[in-house]
Amino acid sequence: MGDMNIQPDMRQGINIPGWMERNSMVNQGDPRFGRGASAAAARTGTTAQEYDAGLRKHMLTVYNYMMSGVLLTGLVALGMNFTGAVHALVSPTGGLSGLGWVVALAPLAFVFLLGFKYQSMSEGAVQGLFWAFAAIMGASMSTIFLVYTSTSIATTFFATAAAFAGLSLYGYTTKRDLSKLGTFLVMGLVGILVAMVLNMFLQSGALSLVVSILGVLIFAGLTAADTQKIKETYDYVAGTDMAGKAAIMGALTLYLDFINLFQFLLSFLGQRE
Repeated sequence: MGDMNIQPDMRQGINIPGWMERNSMVNQGDPRFGRGASAAAARTGTTAQEYDAGLRKHMLTVYNYMMSGVLLTGLVALGMNFTGAVHALVSPTGGLSGLGWVVALAPLAFVFLLGFKYQSMSEGAVQGLFWAFAAIMGASMSTIFLVYTSTSIATTFFATAAAFAGLSLYGYTTKRDLSKLGTFLVMGLVGILVAMVLNMFLQSGALSLVVSILGVLIFAGLTAADTQKIKETYDYVAGTDMAGKAAIMGALTLYLDFINLFQFLLSFLGQRE
């Protein structure tokens, strides 16, 4: 399959616009507020112990959704590969088939729908759309098995998981305000998107490598910054009917961080077939 013209950049470009939903979520942390359990407890009208317990439960829910979504994506991608269904997504001449383009672009519809409509949806509907999104992403990502060896995919996945865990832990525990860093990195995503679109026509290996390296750095930073934002969001949703939906949207944010970090790493670490 080494002669197939399936460009990883195209798949990355499909996932990155998911970050456009970040501003439609519940208002995030304000740097004017104090940090730490005592200050947060005062804002939410609870004791420090109650606040910590509630925050841990909220973050555990976020991580459980996020990891379950990644697992579902992986299982669908593996299933598509083992059954041979993935071949329906590529054309005989290389690149994506008509069905392949539909599957590749479908995740955008879910991201925009969730990003702009989740507040007016029921928690069950938001949850259902999250699982549907993770499944269609698995179908979309199944084509990586036609480009890279299974060993390099597995190795990159575990490397991504280790990096993600460390970065998210930093974002959760740091006292430093990462909001300005997050804003700067989101601006960097715009530049990457432009470069990726241009590279669809230029087909420059050097530009692709630069985009991949920058993508890894940007999503590494976003993983930490977004974890902190999700943690601070708890102040606004604690004890409200928005808490469940906020946890799912937080999981979607971290899911997108993980998936894009994985794909950018794979684009220059993965061994091609």
